[in-house]
Amino acid sequence: MSSGKPFVDHRIYTIRPRGMAEFIEVFDQLAMPIQVKYLGAPVGFYMSDIGALNQVVHLWGYESIADYDQRRTARDADPQWPAYLQASAHLIVAQESRIIKRVDFRSLAMLR
Repeated sequence: MSSGKPFVDHRIYTIRPRGMAEFIEVFDQLAMPIQVKYLGAPVGFYMSDIGALNQVVHLWGYESIADYDQRRTARDADPQWPAYLQASAHLIVAQESRIIKRVDFRSLAMLR
């Protein structure tokens, strides 16, 4: 139930209809190597299947808000990052971002 990190950047991108395959390819080739370099492996990466369609949800874990700020600032300064932004710009219709904080239930402590 836990990524091991107390803060998670929860992002939802709405992709233009019939653009999902291209978005996934662009993200995989251009964004993922940079994201992993600065942010580490994602907690999860999902596509909508039932409900709101054409959405990608990705989750990245952080130790603190300061950790979030530091890692994202470093990623944004990478000289290769603008290539992803340019290649994906026509595919993203909307974007939501929120920081969510882990709840540690005592009743689940034995599962960790």
